[in-house]
Amino acid sequence: MALFPLTSNFEGDFVLQLVPVDTENTMDEVAAAAAVHSVGRRVRARPGCILRVRKQGAEDFLPRTMKVAEAGFMPTETVEILWEAAPH
Repeated sequence: MALFPLTSNFEGDFVLQLVPVDTENTMDEVAAAAAVHSVGRRVRARPGCILRVRKQGAEDFLPRTMKVAEAGFMPTETVEILWEAAPH
């Protein structure tokens, strides 16, 4: 377990945020940590949607249960946090 800084590029927000996460956090926990800085401040919540994480510029989302330590991030690397419709 170690503190790890990531830069959050949250969908709909114009501010990039430096977000401290733990190397044992999952991508769902990374998304939640980023949401604290954006949702309800500059971004409206989207009920019925889930937040997903991908590396900046990537097309595919990272698995929701993947841990930060497994993702191969560099310190302060930018991740995109995007809304996805929840499966029905």
